[in-house]
Amino acid sequence: MSIDSIAGPSEIMVIADETANPRFVAADLLSQAEHDELASAILVTTSRELAEQVSAEAEQFVERLSRKEILRKSLDNYGYILVVDTLEDAIETANEIASEHLEIVTKNPFEVMMRVKNAGAIFIGEYSSEPLGDYFAGPNHVLPTNGTAKFFSPLGVDDFIKKSSIIYYSKEALEPIHKDIIAFAESERLTAHANSIRVRFEEEKQ
Repeated sequence: MSIDSIAGPSEIMVIADETANPRFVAADLLSQAEHDELASAILVTTSRELAEQVSAEAEQFVERLSRKEILRKSLDNYGYILVVDTLEDAIETANEIASEHLEIVTKNPFEVMMRVKNAGAIFIGEYSSEPLGDYFAGPNHVLPTNGTAKFFSPLGVDDFIKKSSIIYYSKEALEPIHKDIIAFAESERLTAHANSIRVRFEEEKQ
């Protein structure tokens, strides 16, 4: 049984440019592809040369890794290498797919990270591979899958804490906005809502 939030197959996307080490990138893609035949491993790169090198490296790795059959089916079904014109295109692709794991292996990975809006966990630089997050780095690794990183976050301590909202306005704070609240309430024909605010300022109208 999976423990991912809105459980789905494991996913990894790598954004890489010509500075990336193809051997590292191939190894990282396979680290997710070995989970199961439905796992997704996607490289988005601005370098066609890197794309070809990663593909060759991945083929060599598969031949000697223990879960060879799963790896092959995973890559055949859900393994992709996308060559894009610009890093902006790569970032747009990442935000649209909203992968569970996103590695950024570029010349300026922190700059790229600042433009990423949708990802479960983001790994920055060539020595921050996804298994580091699985086993050691520390952030909770129960992550949104199947594109749900567009509207869900990784599991965190706040998910286990019961909280209440606390609202306090003094008369001086409420006075300048009370007519706006009345207008909102009356636009919804909720006159008792409006009255709850209005009665607090009745004396000033007399």
